[in-house]
Amino acid sequence: MAKFAYLSKLRWTHVAVAIVAIVSAYTGVNWWLGPQVPVESVAKRDFVQTVVASGHVESPHRVDIGAQITSTVKKIPVSEGDEVKGQDVLIELAATELQATERQADIAVTQAQARLRQLKELQAPIAEQMLRQAKTNLQNAQSALTRNQSLFNQGFIGEAALEDSRKAVELADAQVKSAQKQLETTRSTGSDYAMAQSAVSEAKAAADAARARAKYAVIKAPMQGVLIGRNVEVGDVVQPGKVLMTLSPKGKTQLVLAIDEKNLRLIALGQKAIVSADAYALQKFDATLVYINPGVNAQTGAVEVKLDIDKPPAFLRQDMTVSVDLEVARRPQTLLLPATAVHDVDGSSPWALRVESGHIVKVPVKVGLRSGGFVEVLQGLSEGDTVVSGASSIPIGSRVRPKAPSN
Repeated sequence: MAKFAYLSKLRWTHVAVAIVAIVSAYTGVNWWLGPQVPVESVAKRDFVQTVVASGHVESPHRVDIGAQITSTVKKIPVSEGDEVKGQDVLIELAATELQATERQADIAVTQAQARLRQLKELQAPIAEQMLRQAKTNLQNAQSALTRNQSLFNQGFIGEAALEDSRKAVELADAQVKSAQKQLETTRSTGSDYAMAQSAVSEAKAAADAARARAKYAVIKAPMQGVLIGRNVEVGDVVQPGKVLMTLSPKGKTQLVLAIDEKNLRLIALGQKAIVSADAYALQKFDATLVYINPGVNAQTGAVEVKLDIDKPPAFLRQDMTVSVDLEVARRPQTLLLPATAVHDVDGSSPWALRVESGHIVKVPVKVGLRSGGFVEVLQGLSEGDTVVSGASSIPIGSRVRPKAPSN
């Protein structure tokens, strides 16, 4: 019995020694191979860079329609709920007095134009005739003065007769000058002509104003839309400042977003986006960037942008909150790494830790697009390279054992 106990004890001793040997061997191998580190493989695939932002739905606002004059409603050819086009008649007002004023203004234009024609066709020719007559009279007076001067020198007439001849010449000369002035006023550069033209222009302006005021009697739709309110009936007396109808314009529904200014260099008109409303997160729809505000909000450091919705879904409502993925760049079949595997990615010299023959090697890399937790690798790495993921305190050159990421 003692012999059996001795053999049993000896056997367990051998087992323990074997276990210790195995553990020591395993530990030694692990020490020689180095610690395990999580790694990622450089992969090649299509890559899209997006800018993510939230915003709200902005549809065309309501338009209140009123009268510009005080008058009585004569006719209302539309009803609440009707869809109207731009320039469709909504309300007709009584316009008898306005039409009379318009006719009077037209008559005033006709009279002013007649006075201008009279000046050109009658007064100007008469002035020309008077000037010719005055010049003839001056010539006759000058001839008479010459004769009388000769007779006076010969002693046939006295001083009084000669003086009368001189006065006759002076009078004829004054009449010539007066006729010349009268003719000048009737020409295109003269004062009478200018006054006549001014009267025509003034009458036309008054007629235009009368016609414009007469048009106020017909109230038209400023744009296409649906009448969603009506506060007027035939026979009502309306006046400026009172809302008579409310129009909901028909137009594009837009999304208004605030993009961080650091992304301003990435966005451009025409870029496409995938949108989801927070209330309907699973229903995606497309939109296009159509407006970028030229200024930056000094308080928020954001830039306002607007997107047109290609096919607005029926569930969209004014001011509804939306989430937007705006595609700003695309690379087909480019090298990618998780952002956690690239160090100093925002600095001037980004780098990665590549595993080569079981050792860590620091490799400088050149990066491109970044989005969704991934970085585009332009230089420094090749497809299939194994790179340490995340921060690592293991010295450069150390032996390591790659540990593939768990799925």
